[in-house]
Amino acid sequence: MLTWIRQNDNSLVCHVAEEAETNSVGRQIALVLNAGDVVGLIGDLGAGKTRFVKAVAQAWDVPEDEVNSPTFTLIQEYLGRVPIRHCDTYRLRSPEEFADLGLDELFASDGIALVEWADRVVEYLPRDRLEIRITIDSPTARTIEVLATGKRSRRILSQLAR
Repeated sequence: MLTWIRQNDNSLVCHVAEEAETNSVGRQIALVLNAGDVVGLIGDLGAGKTRFVKAVAQAWDVPEDEVNSPTFTLIQEYLGRVPIRHCDTYRLRSPEEFADLGLDELFASDGIALVEWADRVVEYLPRDRLEIRITIDSPTARTIEVLATGKRSRRILSQLAR
């Protein structure tokens, strides 16, 4: 059983010991997301950002084998109960390149957008979004912090805290 610790009105944190628990966090968060929500993922290489996206996509009925890191394609769209749009900004040379990807489509209200390396393009992300910060504690353990940046994302955080 995962335990969420409320740090303040805009932040929850949990500690996971293994990849299966990261999957559980992704599924839990997926349950409180709706079409139109944007999630920014932040963490070092190997932290589990793509693992988290796989868990969210699976919760929305996307087969796990369809989800992979879009490092070279930049944006992948997976068709589940709602479109899941997965963007990886790691290889972009500048934040402006992100803006050229077609942000209206990425952030369209009919789907959920998940952006890896969100801290590299923060100026182009919607002001109200959920941020997931994954910190590597050991080869298998992670600290996952969920931050709300606006009214809609605070509602998501409140649902998650229940």
